[in-house]
Amino acid sequence: MKNRKGATYLRSLRFRILIILIILGIVPSVIVTSAVINNYEDRAIANRRANVSKQCDILCNLLIQENYLYDSSSQVVSSKLELLSNIYNGRIILVDRDFRIVKDTYGIDEGKILLSPLVISCFQGEEASRYDKDGEFIEMSVAVKSPDVKVMQGAMLISVSTSEIRSTIRELEQKGILILVIIVVLAVLLGVFLSTILVKPFARITKSIEDLTDGYQNDKISVQDYTETRLITEAFNKMLSRMKMLDESRQEFVSNVSHELKTPMTSMKVLADSLVGQQGVPEELYQEFLKDITMEIDRENKIITDLLSLVKLDKKAADLNIEHININELLENILKRLRPIANTRKIDLFLDCYRTVEADVDEVKFMAAITNLVENGIKYNVDEGWVRVTLDADHKDFFVTVEDSGMGIPEDSMDKIFERFYRVDKSHSREIGGTGLGLAITRSSVAMHHGTIKVASKEGQGTTFTVRIPLSYIP
Repeated sequence: MKNRKGATYLRSLRFRILIILIILGIVPSVIVTSAVINNYEDRAIANRRANVSKQCDILCNLLIQENYLYDSSSQVVSSKLELLSNIYNGRIILVDRDFRIVKDTYGIDEGKILLSPLVISCFQGEEASRYDKDGEFIEMSVAVKSPDVKVMQGAMLISVSTSEIRSTIRELEQKGILILVIIVVLAVLLGVFLSTILVKPFARITKSIEDLTDGYQNDKISVQDYTETRLITEAFNKMLSRMKMLDESRQEFVSNVSHELKTPMTSMKVLADSLVGQQGVPEELYQEFLKDITMEIDRENKIITDLLSLVKLDKKAADLNIEHININELLENILKRLRPIANTRKIDLFLDCYRTVEADVDEVKFMAAITNLVENGIKYNVDEGWVRVTLDADHKDFFVTVEDSGMGIPEDSMDKIFERFYRVDKSHSREIGGTGLGLAITRSSVAMHHGTIKVASKEGQGTTFTVRIPLSYIP
């Protein structure tokens, strides 16, 4: 099914490339052909008008010299008119000032009155002509007058055939169509060739992705033919690396959960077997073993409680009970509750508030996050050390900084401390207790408030956690 979908997509891609190449070949050709034909037609008509106009100017001078408008017996003028009419396969009509037809080369309208719009425009002093593309002729009027006399003596209406021009245009159109057909064929051949070449890298990408999906190969894919394929493969490889990291993290998490839950159970089993396997055990030993079993039960319960907290925080639809709270008072309450634990190791707790801060937070989840940070500062500190909590804000966010004088975090562990069940020093962590879920819970809680948490530390010099949370919560 996957192979069929990939093949269908590649065929569709090749078809689109082919269509694009055909369009890119046809559209410019149509535009160029149309422009050439239109340009030829305009120039041919303009040249025909100019030539006819020159011949008419010569005839007008001859008409005036022979006084032909008043005496049309001149055979020279009549033959000239007939010759011009035959040359251009047209018709010439000569009109006097009374719009009476003096001469018609067709010999059918002589003596009649002609009120043609072109003739009237000519008598009004305007040069008039029109081109009838469908009728294939040019009609134009020319004034008959002497250079010495401003008054017009008459007008000449000339109809000139343009059939040879239209015939040439039709030939050009046929040749243009032939050229278009050749271009389409070449575009199809070129399109098939280029689409095959262009699609090959994408086919390799599709095949590699399908192989990875089916588990046939574990390496990253690499198709460097084009910038696009390189970007696609780089993005896919990043996604693949991220998926592998998530899978490894999931496997490690499952392994850690199994180990963490199994360890207390094993301890309780050993203690219970010891009691069962002995006769007449003193009451003091029973009390000691039962006390150890109770501690292991409490430890197991804490692990399960923290896991449930993480599950709740991981839900996208996790409910937040947002309230407008005084952060200064909340931090004071946290330190007040944790001060007895710190006093057992003579660790001083300090709170520095640079301003009064009120913000929209979920009191329970925010307190859990800060409490975890302060508890870690106490647990992983030196005797007679200190933990300092600082509160500040700007116009948009408020900042809580938890700094301690403890053992610090190695540089190679900085990017792992927020992972579930991760411990920097596993042996020391076992001694002081904890589940390894505190910082994971803290990060999830801060993220639910649309905030961020950063850490800075040097081994043997202490650790500083900085939490930034918006003053106003926007769902």
